[in-house]
Amino acid sequence: MTVAPFDRRLLRRRLQRRHPPFEPLLRWEIANRLVDRLGSMRRRFTRVLELAAVDDSLERAMQEAGLPPFPVHIKCALVPPPAREPGGCVVGDIEFLPFAPARFDLVLAIGELHWCNDLPGALVQIRSTLARDGLFLAGFPGADTLVELRTCLVEAELELTGGASPRVAPTIALDVAAALLQRAGFASPVADRERVELAYRDPLRLLADLRATRETVAFAPELRRPLQRSVLLRAIELYRQRFCRADGTFTATLELLFLAGWAEPPGRGTA
Repeated sequence: MTVAPFDRRLLRRRLQRRHPPFEPLLRWEIANRLVDRLGSMRRRFTRVLELAAVDDSLERAMQEAGLPPFPVHIKCALVPPPAREPGGCVVGDIEFLPFAPARFDLVLAIGELHWCNDLPGALVQIRSTLARDGLFLAGFPGADTLVELRTCLVEAELELTGGASPRVAPTIALDVAAALLQRAGFASPVADRERVELAYRDPLRLLADLRATRETVAFAPELRRPLQRSVLLRAIELYRQRFCRADGTFTATLELLFLAGWAEPPGRGTA
């Protein structure tokens, strides 16, 4: 029996903890780059679905880029937004989308695809929600994201316990992402990546940001292993020794994967 790698119920519980991130750098980097791609298109979209809409990163990025709001902008997330945030949100799982076929001309996703147990199935559902001339755009962490943290955790655990368990969630490679788009039936599929280096004042600040943005590992119970405090402290020590920059900050590498695909081959003037 194959075990699903991620615990979606655990992810939902974490999203329900309303401790707002002080600086959601990961989501902000993805949102800005998705908006850059939108801004380069001549096409203007009117019926838009935003998946994994756990904050206002997309709206803020559009405002800063000078793009107008979408006439119809439906948000979907695993949990409802805080009462203080304006607008509504459809509570739904990206793996079981509650929308009729051909309803949207644009579907956007900032993150969460890397937490899917059935990414091919999710992509098929996303394509189903698109109108014939609809576009899907998504960004999420790739395989080399947080390579510094991953390395330090593995080395610390090997040093102190003689073995190592997965501590950073596995993600897909670029060529696999492109193949999944094609397999899901998207026309003109494109997958590309960008490498971004963030600077943190301390590795502990990075860990706090991951917790605040709910990006800590959500493995299924069968794959979960407790992280000993001594291992974590040793990993932080290794991080401080190896990845300090000249200005005293610490590097955290993001590999961001971006997917784009049309429901059907776009006509002239679409992109």
